[in-house]
Formats: sequence, structure tokens, C-alpha cells
Amino acid sequence: MRKLTNAEINKLANRKNVKSVAVENFLMSMPDTITIYEQKANAHVDASLYNWNAVTLKAILNGIDLTYRGNA
Repeated sequence: MRKLTNAEINKLANRKNVKSVAVENFLMSMPDTITIYEQKANAHVDASLYNWNAVTLKAILNGIDLTYRGNA
């Protein structure tokens, strides 16, 4: 896992209809001690709790992929 740059996070957060604060907060605060699957599960739980729309969740999931795999 690598840390995303501010530019990478901003690019994801500035997609159309994305709740940018949710994307920024989630991606900036990801712990590096859990697996990609746990990160994605956390994103789905948070999306449900905070009523994020589908494009917000997709941006976060793309950010998780970029963090772990280098592609989004």
C-alpha cells in the first residue's frame, strides 16, 4: 500500500456529483495495517451509514485500488 498524493485524491474528489469531503476524508485517513478487502468493506459500511451516492463510493473504491494496485 502506498499513500495517495493530494493531486490524486483531488482528482477523485472532483469528479461530477461526488461528495468531495467524503472522498478526501476517507482516502486521507486509510490505515496501512488492513487489507484492500477490509478497506473496501469499510468504504461500503461508511457509504451506508453516511448515505453516500454511488459515484462517491466509486471514487473511494477507485482510490483504494490506486493505493493498493496502482490503477483506478
